[in-house]
Amino acid sequence: MAQKSTIYKAELSVSDMDRHYYETHKLTVAKHPSETDERLMIRLLAFASSASGNLEFSKGLSADDEPDIWEKSLSGEIDLWITLGLPSEKIVRQSCGRAKAVIVYSYGGKTAEVWWDKIKTATSRFDNLSVVNLVTSETNELAGMANRSMKLQVNIQNGDVMISVDDKVVYVTPIKLQNCKG
Repeated sequence: MAQKSTIYKAELSVSDMDRHYYETHKLTVAKHPSETDERLMIRLLAFASSASGNLEFSKGLSADDEPDIWEKSLSGEIDLWITLGLPSEKIVRQSCGRAKAVIVYSYGGKTAEVWWDKIKTATSRFDNLSVVNLVTSETNELAGMANRSMKLQVNIQNGDVMISVDDKVVYVTPIKLQNCKG
């Protein structure tokens, strides 16, 4: 019998000084049986970093042809495609063809560095692609915050992210490997 997803409830209060976005999102997040706490928290970080009224989680790991997070226009076009991990060059190419903007959040230390060295030349031609790498020590700290019911405060300023839950604070400095040109 297949394992079922675990449901997490997150109240995400976002104060993004860079984009002048200040909202609270009440989210229900399904954690796939194969998903780690680290990946779950990176999904919440990615959501907060691009938060808007239309941003939503997709089926994620349960669907091969969908990102982890996306924003669609009222007519159904994909405005923003956010994926986590180390997607192949083929998947990055297909994503860039389907969405106006694509953000890849890579993580995993040395493995992520090797992945980026392998695909950076082939993906540099995509004007709608941004690639952000997250440092392992920071994502490990984030994983320690995972809880089935969370109230997260996310402050973003000058690209740096501060995430707090109760009295615990984690600072994340995303490293931009490639910025969207369009």
